[in-house]
Amino acid sequence: MNRIDRISAILIQLQSRKVVKAQDIADRFGISLRTVYRDVKTLEEAGVPIIGEAGVGYSIVDGYRLPPVMFTKEEATAFLTAEKLIEKFTDSSTDAMFKSAMYKVRSVLKSTEKDLLESMEDHIEVLRKYTPFHASSLGNTLQTLLKSISEKKVIQLEYKAFASVDRTVRKIEPVGIFYSSGYWHTIAFCRLRNDYRDFRTDRMLKINVTDESFSGAHPTLKAYFEQLAREENLEKVVINIDKSTARYLTDVKYYYGFVSEIEFDDHIEMTFLTSQLEIFTRWFTTFADRAEIISPERLHDYLKDFIERISKKINTQFSY
Repeated sequence: MNRIDRISAILIQLQSRKVVKAQDIADRFGISLRTVYRDVKTLEEAGVPIIGEAGVGYSIVDGYRLPPVMFTKEEATAFLTAEKLIEKFTDSSTDAMFKSAMYKVRSVLKSTEKDLLESMEDHIEVLRKYTPFHASSLGNTLQTLLKSISEKKVIQLEYKAFASVDRTVRKIEPVGIFYSSGYWHTIAFCRLRNDYRDFRTDRMLKINVTDESFSGAHPTLKAYFEQLAREENLEKVVINIDKSTARYLTDVKYYYGFVSEIEFDDHIEMTFLTSQLEIFTRWFTTFADRAEIISPERLHDYLKDFIERISKKINTQFSY
């Protein structure tokens, strides 16, 4: 990216948030802080009213506006792809809100970009055939939760827990929402249990934002998961697996704590976080002949012990 394009992108980034840290800009473009300071000074010299506060960040004076932002072809098709995903993997209310926002995005596109989106409309599809998705039957669950989070309002919820025939009415203080393995969830402080709980949106039977505010200092969703990982004593597991086998693991690997992977010429290095090495070992044996354990060392012991027990059982069953 040349300097002119970078400075333009920095201006857009400054417009996108109330305060932007210099380090965030540096990380985004892979540049030094000195370069950030120089680029921001260029914007100031061009007449952009930027306020810089040491230790806080940069902000643009309220009321300053630029002409409508122009999008590249790649950015426009990314919006279209996101629209297809949201339609398939969110509730009806969120889908409607995004479609409304897309009308506004399309309204500022140039004619050539509008033509591009129309021509690409039928060339992007998202199928759920092999990817399960369980939506809430209420239709507006995600937007209700997000409203509660932004306004710090208590939610009254009618909920049916897993493997239970009973419905409970609870008041919760949502921390955030996340999507995992076909379900949308919210982490919230449950007043009934006096603790944080994970609520699946498809199990919510009724949901309403009350007029009651909550002022408790709840952690961010990221901080909550980091704390949860520490409390569960999650152990890092690293394995190598050949490429021809890795492609068959698909979504199953997420059930065993998959975190990331690095692709090499003839294999893939996968990293997991798990609190149950024995369970991980049982899964690993299904493809162990095409993989190897990098760490931890004691996973080798679990594997040896598991194989010995299986071997002993087979010998006992088939001995004459």
